[in-house]
Amino acid sequence: MNGIVVIDKPSGKTSFDVIRDVRRLVKVKKIGHTGTLDPLATGVLPLCINEATKLVRFFSDDDKTYRATMLLGMETDTLDIEGTVTARRRVDIGVGDIEKVAGEFVGEIEQTPPRYSAIKFKGKPLYKWARTGMPIDPAPRKVTIYGITIEDIDLPYVTFEVSCSKGTYIRSLCADIGLRLGCGACMSGLRRRKSGYFGEQTALSLENLDDKRRLEMIKESLIPMVDALPDYRSISVADEIAERIRKGYQPDSETLGVNAIPSLDRGDIIKLVTKDKKMVAVARMRRAVRDAFCSDDNGNIVEILRVFNN
Repeated sequence: MNGIVVIDKPSGKTSFDVIRDVRRLVKVKKIGHTGTLDPLATGVLPLCINEATKLVRFFSDDDKTYRATMLLGMETDTLDIEGTVTARRRVDIGVGDIEKVAGEFVGEIEQTPPRYSAIKFKGKPLYKWARTGMPIDPAPRKVTIYGITIEDIDLPYVTFEVSCSKGTYIRSLCADIGLRLGCGACMSGLRRRKSGYFGEQTALSLENLDDKRRLEMIKESLIPMVDALPDYRSISVADEIAERIRKGYQPDSETLGVNAIPSLDRGDIIKLVTKDKKMVAVARMRRAVRDAFCSDDNGNIVEILRVFNN
Protein backbone atom coordinates (compact mmCIF):
# COMPACT_ATOMS: atom_id res chain seq x y z
CA MET A 1 0.00 0.00 0.00
CA ASN A 2 1.52 3.29 -1.16
CA GLY A 3 -0.21 6.66 -0.91
CA ILE A 4 -1.57 9.32 1.39
CA VAL A 5 -4.54 9.16 3.71
CA VAL A 6 -5.88 12.24 5.47
CA ILE A 7 -6.97 11.52 9.03
CA ASP A 8 -9.24 13.73 11.14
CA LYS A 9 -7.20 13.56 14.32
CA PRO A 10 -9.29 13.42 17.50
CA SER A 11 -8.46 15.46 20.57
CA GLY A 12 -6.45 13.67 23.23
CA LYS A 13 -4.23 11.72 20.86
CA THR A 14 -0.75 12.61 19.72
CA SER A 15 0.15 12.54 16.05
CA PHE A 16 2.26 9.46 16.77
CA ASP A 17 -0.75 7.76 18.41
CA VAL A 18 -2.63 8.16 15.11
CA ILE A 19 0.33 6.81 13.13
CA ARG A 20 0.54 3.80 15.44
CA ASP A 21 -3.17 3.08 15.01
CA VAL A 22 -3.01 3.29 11.20
CA ARG A 23 0.21 1.26 11.08
CA ARG A 24 -1.51 -1.53 12.98
CA LEU A 25 -4.46 -1.48 10.60
CA VAL A 26 -2.59 -1.43 7.29
CA LYS A 27 0.34 -3.57 8.55
CA VAL A 28 2.95 -1.21 7.10
CA LYS A 29 5.98 -0.02 9.08
CA LYS A 30 6.79 3.13 7.11
CA ILE A 31 4.29 5.90 7.86
CA GLY A 32 5.08 9.58 8.27
CA HIS A 33 3.04 12.73 8.79
CA THR A 34 3.36 16.18 7.22
CA GLY A 35 3.08 18.30 10.37
CA THR A 36 2.59 17.55 14.06
CA LEU A 37 -0.65 18.39 15.83
CA ASP A 38 -0.72 18.87 19.62
CA PRO A 39 -2.80 16.32 21.58
CA LEU A 40 -5.39 19.03 22.31
CA ALA A 41 -5.86 19.78 18.60
CA THR A 42 -8.13 18.06 16.10
CA GLY A 43 -8.32 18.05 12.34
CA VAL A 44 -6.29 17.45 9.22
CA LEU A 45 -3.34 15.10 9.64
CA PRO A 46 -2.06 13.75 6.29
CA LEU A 47 -0.24 10.44 6.65
CA CYS A 48 2.21 9.23 4.01
CA ILE A 49 2.24 5.45 3.75
CA ASN A 50 5.16 3.30 2.61
CA GLU A 51 6.81 4.75 -0.54
CA ALA A 52 4.80 7.96 -0.04
CA THR A 53 6.99 8.78 2.98
CA LYS A 54 9.49 10.02 0.37
CA LEU A 55 7.01 12.81 -0.44
CA VAL A 56 7.05 14.30 3.08
CA ARG A 57 9.83 16.77 2.20
CA PHE A 58 7.67 18.24 -0.57
CA PHE A 59 4.94 19.11 1.94
CA SER A 60 7.27 20.67 4.53
CA ASP A 61 6.63 24.23 3.34
CA ASP A 62 2.86 23.86 3.15
CA ASP A 63 0.70 26.65 4.54
CA LYS A 64 -1.91 25.79 7.14
CA THR A 65 -5.41 26.99 8.08
CA TYR A 66 -6.76 26.64 11.63
CA ARG A 67 -9.86 27.41 13.64
CA ALA A 68 -8.68 28.42 17.10
CA THR A 69 -10.34 29.44 20.34
CA MET A 70 -8.43 31.47 22.90
CA LEU A 71 -9.37 32.08 26.50
CA LEU A 72 -8.70 35.66 27.52
CA GLY A 73 -7.61 36.48 31.06
CA MET A 74 -5.66 33.30 31.73
CA GLU A 75 -2.00 32.44 31.08
CA THR A 76 -0.37 29.01 31.42
CA ASP A 77 3.14 27.61 31.13
CA THR A 78 2.22 25.59 28.01
CA LEU A 79 0.23 28.47 26.45
CA ASP A 80 -2.91 26.29 26.36
CA ILE A 81 -5.55 25.23 28.86
CA GLU A 82 -3.79 21.96 29.62
CA GLY A 83 -0.88 23.70 31.31
CA THR A 84 -0.35 25.09 34.79
CA VAL A 85 -2.00 28.46 35.32
CA THR A 86 0.61 31.18 35.81
CA ALA A 87 -1.64 34.27 35.83
CA ARG A 88 -5.30 35.33 35.85
CA ARG A 89 -6.58 38.78 34.94
CA ARG A 90 -9.91 40.49 34.56
CA VAL A 91 -11.21 40.73 31.00
CA ASP A 92 -12.69 44.13 30.25
CA ILE A 93 -12.15 44.53 26.54
CA GLY A 94 -14.39 45.64 23.69
CA VAL A 95 -15.03 43.70 20.50
CA GLY A 96 -13.38 46.42 18.45
CA ASP A 97 -10.18 46.17 20.49
CA ILE A 98 -10.00 42.42 19.92
CA GLU A 99 -10.48 42.75 16.16
CA LYS A 100 -7.95 45.58 15.94
CA VAL A 101 -5.24 43.79 17.89
CA ALA A 102 -5.75 40.50 16.04
CA GLY A 103 -5.38 42.37 12.76
CA GLU A 104 -2.02 43.76 13.89
CA PHE A 105 -0.56 40.24 13.70
CA VAL A 106 -1.31 39.80 9.99
CA GLY A 107 1.87 39.82 7.90
CA GLU A 108 5.39 38.65 8.65
CA ILE A 109 5.91 38.60 12.40
CA GLU A 110 8.55 37.41 14.85
CA GLN A 111 7.21 34.64 17.04
CA THR A 112 8.77 32.77 19.96
CA PRO A 113 7.75 29.08 19.98
CA PRO A 114 6.39 27.59 23.22
CA ARG A 115 8.79 26.08 25.73
CA TYR A 116 6.57 23.01 25.55
CA SER A 117 7.04 22.09 21.88
CA ALA A 118 8.71 19.45 19.74
CA ILE A 119 11.52 21.77 18.64
CA LYS A 120 14.81 20.11 19.51
CA PHE A 121 17.66 21.50 21.58
CA LYS A 122 20.82 19.37 21.78
CA GLY A 123 18.88 16.50 20.26
CA LYS A 124 16.03 16.57 22.80
CA PRO A 125 12.54 18.13 22.34
CA LEU A 126 11.97 21.32 24.32
CA TYR A 127 9.01 19.82 26.17
CA LYS A 128 11.32 17.19 27.65
CA TRP A 129 13.70 19.88 28.90
CA ALA A 130 10.74 21.73 30.42
CA ARG A 131 9.50 18.62 32.20
CA THR A 132 12.90 18.14 33.85
CA GLY A 133 12.63 21.61 35.37
CA MET A 134 15.19 23.04 32.95
CA PRO A 135 13.01 24.95 30.45
CA ILE A 136 14.86 26.24 27.40
CA ASP A 137 13.82 29.54 25.85
CA PRO A 138 13.67 28.93 22.08
CA ALA A 139 14.93 31.58 19.71
CA PRO A 140 12.30 33.77 18.01
CA ARG A 141 11.61 32.97 14.37
CA LYS A 142 9.87 34.75 11.53
CA VAL A 143 6.52 33.37 10.40
CA THR A 144 3.80 34.78 8.21
CA ILE A 145 0.15 35.23 9.15
CA TYR A 146 -1.82 35.53 5.91
CA GLY A 147 -5.13 36.35 7.53
CA ILE A 148 -7.12 36.31 10.78
CA THR A 149 -10.91 36.31 10.77
CA ILE A 150 -12.80 36.64 14.06
CA GLU A 151 -15.67 34.14 13.93
CA ASP A 152 -17.20 34.44 17.39
CA ILE A 153 -16.72 36.41 20.60
CA ASP A 154 -18.29 35.14 23.79
CA LEU A 155 -16.03 36.64 26.42
CA PRO A 156 -13.74 35.44 27.76
CA TYR A 157 -13.61 33.15 24.69
CA VAL A 158 -12.68 34.34 21.19
CA THR A 159 -12.83 32.03 18.18
CA PHE A 160 -11.03 32.89 14.97
CA GLU A 161 -9.74 31.38 11.73
CA VAL A 162 -6.10 31.91 10.86
CA SER A 163 -4.14 31.02 7.74
CA CYS A 164 -0.38 30.94 8.22
CA SER A 165 3.00 29.71 7.06
CA LYS A 166 4.78 26.59 8.24
CA GLY A 167 6.29 26.75 11.72
CA THR A 168 3.56 28.99 13.15
CA TYR A 169 2.46 28.13 16.68
CA ILE A 170 -1.15 29.07 17.31
CA ARG A 171 -0.58 28.75 21.06
CA SER A 172 2.06 31.46 20.81
CA LEU A 173 -0.23 33.58 18.65
CA CYS A 174 -3.00 33.39 21.26
CA ALA A 175 -0.59 34.28 24.06
CA ASP A 176 0.85 37.20 22.09
CA ILE A 177 -2.61 38.59 21.28
CA GLY A 178 -3.54 38.33 24.95
CA LEU A 179 -0.35 40.08 25.97
CA ARG A 180 -1.00 42.97 23.60
CA LEU A 181 -4.60 43.23 24.84
CA GLY A 182 -3.24 43.51 28.37
CA CYS A 183 -5.23 40.64 29.86
CA GLY A 184 -3.23 37.62 28.78
CA ALA A 185 -4.61 34.59 26.97
CA CYS A 186 -4.08 30.93 26.27
CA MET A 187 -5.37 28.58 23.60
CA SER A 188 -8.42 26.54 24.60
CA GLY A 189 -9.17 24.76 21.34
CA LEU A 190 -7.64 24.17 17.94
CA ARG A 191 -8.73 22.50 14.72
CA ARG A 192 -6.60 22.29 11.60
CA ARG A 193 -8.86 22.83 8.64
CA LYS A 194 -6.29 22.65 5.89
CA SER A 195 -2.70 21.53 5.41
CA GLY A 196 -1.38 22.40 1.97
CA TYR A 197 -3.50 20.56 -0.58
CA PHE A 198 -5.38 18.56 2.05
CA GLY A 199 -8.62 19.85 3.60
CA GLU A 200 -10.97 18.71 6.34
CA GLN A 201 -13.66 17.78 3.80
CA THR A 202 -11.59 14.73 2.82
CA ALA A 203 -10.33 13.85 6.31
CA LEU A 204 -11.36 10.49 7.75
CA SER A 205 -12.77 10.18 11.24
CA LEU A 206 -11.92 6.66 12.39
CA GLU A 207 -13.32 6.94 15.90
CA ASN A 208 -16.04 4.56 17.14
CA LEU A 209 -15.62 2.17 14.20
CA ASP A 210 -14.45 -1.43 14.12
CA ASP A 211 -11.10 -2.27 12.54
CA LYS A 212 -12.66 -3.78 9.42
CA ARG A 213 -14.54 -0.59 8.60
CA ARG A 214 -11.51 1.59 9.41
CA LEU A 215 -9.33 -0.39 7.01
CA GLU A 216 -12.00 -0.22 4.29
CA MET A 217 -12.21 3.57 4.64
CA ILE A 218 -8.43 3.96 4.47
CA LYS A 219 -8.22 1.88 1.30
CA GLU A 220 -11.15 3.69 -0.30
CA SER A 221 -9.72 7.12 0.50
CA LEU A 222 -6.06 6.47 -0.25
CA ILE A 223 -4.65 9.24 -2.44
CA PRO A 224 -2.22 7.85 -5.05
CA MET A 225 1.24 9.40 -4.94
CA VAL A 226 0.86 10.71 -8.48
CA ASP A 227 -2.16 12.80 -7.37
CA ALA A 228 -0.59 14.14 -4.17
CA LEU A 229 1.30 17.03 -5.79
CA PRO A 230 -1.28 18.52 -8.17
CA ASP A 231 0.67 21.71 -8.86
CA TYR A 232 3.65 19.85 -10.29
CA ARG A 233 3.72 19.13 -14.03
CA SER A 234 3.65 15.43 -14.97
CA ILE A 235 5.88 13.99 -17.68
CA SER A 236 5.10 10.49 -18.91
CA VAL A 237 7.94 8.00 -19.42
CA ALA A 238 7.94 4.56 -20.97
CA ASP A 239 8.07 1.56 -18.66
CA GLU A 240 11.60 0.62 -19.70
CA ILE A 241 12.81 4.18 -18.98
CA ALA A 242 10.99 4.10 -15.64
CA GLU A 243 12.89 0.98 -14.62
CA ARG A 244 16.19 2.54 -15.64
CA ILE A 245 15.43 5.68 -13.61
CA ARG A 246 14.65 3.51 -10.58
CA LYS A 247 18.10 1.96 -10.98
CA GLY A 248 19.88 5.31 -11.06
CA TYR A 249 19.63 6.45 -14.67
CA GLN A 250 19.61 10.22 -15.14
CA PRO A 251 17.38 10.80 -18.19
CA ASP A 252 18.29 13.44 -20.75
CA SER A 253 15.96 16.03 -22.25
CA GLU A 254 15.37 14.00 -25.39
CA THR A 255 14.35 10.93 -23.40
CA LEU A 256 11.94 12.96 -21.28
CA GLY A 257 10.53 14.92 -24.18
CA VAL A 258 10.52 18.10 -22.10
CA ASN A 259 11.09 20.09 -25.29
CA ALA A 260 7.35 19.84 -25.84
CA ILE A 261 6.76 21.76 -22.58
CA PRO A 262 8.45 25.13 -23.14
CA SER A 263 6.95 26.67 -20.00
CA LEU A 264 9.22 24.70 -17.66
CA ASP A 265 11.73 26.98 -15.91
CA ARG A 266 14.84 26.39 -13.86
CA GLY A 267 13.92 25.17 -10.37
CA ASP A 268 10.50 23.85 -11.37
CA ILE A 269 9.58 20.54 -9.75
CA ILE A 270 8.17 17.88 -12.07
CA LYS A 271 6.74 14.38 -11.63
CA LEU A 272 7.88 11.51 -13.83
CA VAL A 273 5.08 8.98 -14.18
CA THR A 274 4.39 5.85 -16.19
CA LYS A 275 1.66 5.64 -18.82
CA ASP A 276 -0.55 3.86 -16.27
CA LYS A 277 -0.11 6.73 -13.76
CA LYS A 278 2.43 5.17 -11.40
CA MET A 279 4.92 7.52 -9.76
CA VAL A 280 8.51 7.01 -10.92
CA ALA A 281 10.38 10.03 -9.58
CA VAL A 282 10.25 13.67 -8.58
CA ALA A 283 12.83 15.87 -10.28
CA ARG A 284 13.94 19.50 -10.40
CA MET A 285 14.64 21.36 -13.63
CA ARG A 286 18.32 22.30 -13.78
CA ARG A 287 17.62 24.82 -16.53
CA ALA A 288 14.64 26.27 -18.33
CA VAL A 289 13.60 24.26 -21.38
CA ARG A 290 14.19 27.30 -23.59
CA ASP A 291 17.85 27.23 -22.47
CA ALA A 292 18.26 23.47 -22.76
CA PHE A 293 20.50 23.61 -25.80
CA CYS A 294 22.58 26.62 -24.81
CA SER A 295 25.04 24.49 -22.83
CA ASP A 296 27.47 21.69 -23.57
CA ASP A 297 25.67 19.43 -21.07
CA ASN A 298 22.20 20.01 -22.49
CA GLY A 299 21.29 16.38 -21.82
CA ASN A 300 21.41 16.86 -18.04
CA ILE A 301 18.38 19.07 -17.82
CA VAL A 302 16.86 17.53 -14.67
CA GLU A 303 18.07 16.55 -11.22
CA ILE A 304 16.34 13.49 -9.79
CA LEU A 305 15.25 14.25 -6.21
CA ARG A 306 13.35 11.12 -5.21
CA VAL A 307 12.78 7.74 -6.87
CA PHE A 308 9.77 5.55 -6.08
CA ASN A 309 9.60 1.78 -6.30
CA ASN A 310 6.59 -0.16 -7.53
